[in-house]
Amino acid sequence: MTETLRIAFIKARWHADIVDQALVGFETDMAEAGTPVEMSVFDVPGAFEMPLLAQKLGRAGGHDAIVCAALVVDGGIYRHDFVAAAVVDGLMQAQLATGVPTFSVSLMPHHFQPSEEHRAFFRAHFVRKGAEAAAAVRMVAALGV
Repeated sequence: MTETLRIAFIKARWHADIVDQALVGFETDMAEAGTPVEMSVFDVPGAFEMPLLAQKLGRAGGHDAIVCAALVVDGGIYRHDFVAAAVVDGLMQAQLATGVPTFSVSLMPHHFQPSEEHRAFFRAHFVRKGAEAAAAVRMVAALGV
């Protein structure tokens, strides 16, 4: 039997109905792969807050990997570009500073509209992205990183 992986999963609350699907995809994929997981789930207000929590969790120990999920949308004022860059850079810096693999399931679409069609598309997309993060976590764990 595979050793239980201890995972911290951080989710931004903006567009929570969409972002939460990443956790669904992650947990489903881990279960289907037969990988035992001990999950600690954390909610943060938005994507910008994820790197600090990831770094604190990494420094505290107790997790084999950290997964972060957020949806940063283009509101037409270019703020999303700054937020997206800060989030990706912050997660990389947290990973490098702590040595704990940190994965991003963060999407920054330029053409998101709050229509049901777009919401349904992105909910399904986050399920797939969560499953991809699960596969990456298993790969890193198998390598002993």
